[in-house]
Amino acid sequence: MHPFSDFYPKPGLPICNKPLIQYSIEVFRELGIREIFVVIGHLGHELAQALGNGAALGVKLRYIEQAKILGIASALGQLEPYVSSPMFVVLGDIFFQAGNLSSMVDRMDERKAGAVLAVKHETDPESIRRNFTVHEDQDGRVQRVIEKPRYVHSNVKGCGLYLFGLPVFDAIRRTPRTAMRDEYEITDTIQIMVDDGLPVFTADVVKWDVNLTAPADVLTCNLFELRRRGLDRLVGSGAVVHPGARLKNVVIGERATIEHPIAITDSVIFPDTVVTSEADFERFIVTPEVQIDCRAIALGKNH
Repeated sequence: MHPFSDFYPKPGLPICNKPLIQYSIEVFRELGIREIFVVIGHLGHELAQALGNGAALGVKLRYIEQAKILGIASALGQLEPYVSSPMFVVLGDIFFQAGNLSSMVDRMDERKAGAVLAVKHETDPESIRRNFTVHEDQDGRVQRVIEKPRYVHSNVKGCGLYLFGLPVFDAIRRTPRTAMRDEYEITDTIQIMVDDGLPVFTADVVKWDVNLTAPADVLTCNLFELRRRGLDRLVGSGAVVHPGARLKNVVIGERATIEHPIAITDSVIFPDTVVTSEADFERFIVTPEVQIDCRAIALGKNH
């Protein structure tokens, strides 16, 4: 995610002027979940500073620091001392729109499952390659999961949202580091559960999602959320926009400044950015540090 990764924790990237992770927090709050653990790593202190203790969001946030970035399974394993019942887990770099997530709880209860994986039937093979693929039997029970497959043989895509029972921690302890990324992959943990005979099922609840892996994904998510709200612009509090500026499908961050009567289209201006350019912007991301031209990248595709 360079150059963003130099300045922002990925879960803190702004999507319509809210941190990416806040959308997941709000989804869990609507499910009645009031205590949420956030495992933080790179620039995690900035995320904790932005979200605080969660009171403003109607939840209690507790932060667990991951001293070394060793993969999702390693991060999840740090929560074992704090967890005594099944838990939802979502990756911090996922932006998604989902249906009724309580159906995942129902499926776990009805099928006595060790885990339920949120999935989407995906038509774009490249999107599957950025996530993981799931192979099921005729009863919908998971047989195999493959992390970032080069060759795609199933259109069932895992979306970085899970419901795990406590047996996941036993599987984490037996999860080896991968040779490819030298990390403890959560898909390897899931495969261990499957191979042990634990029932693992899927729930087709994700309607739209993006795994943020490139700067243009930030623009894609902002424009999607803007359309979902039925807006053609969103101007953050404290922003100063020249009265002659022409805005269309634009998110202007809080305290940002547009100094000249320019046209800005299909773009995102990050908080605290001062735009001094007299040239128009189309499909740009502008931050206090950099300007990123996304015009060469197709946007708006469902991931």
